[in-house]
Amino acid sequence: MQTVYEILGRQWFDDLVDRFYDSVENDPILRPMYPEDLAEPRARLAGFLVQFWGGPTDYSDARGHPRLRMRHVPFPIGQGERDAWFGHMSEALAGAHELPAVIREEMITYFDRAATAMMNR
Repeated sequence: MQTVYEILGRQWFDDLVDRFYDSVENDPILRPMYPEDLAEPRARLAGFLVQFWGGPTDYSDARGHPRLRMRHVPFPIGQGERDAWFGHMSEALAGAHELPAVIREEMITYFDRAATAMMNR
């Protein structure tokens, strides 16, 4: 059985992350949480998603276990931040027209749960 990564390929994840961060760049709620240069956050998110969806383990090889909740503790994430993040990711997914419906649903479910899990306020 193929992984989502094998079906979609690396470029698909890079494009998803680019659409996401292109949207976040102008978000008054989320943008202050990120460094001025978004290159590193883009690379980290793409690497994490590639690994999570069945691709190479480069993310963990470089950074260790993802520990997502721990990595997000320094940022105040309440309902507004959660909803903004999920909204941008949902829009980024909507821009992926070649995405099979079953994978789209699986990703929406994952991103919804992950966004909620990062809440710390």
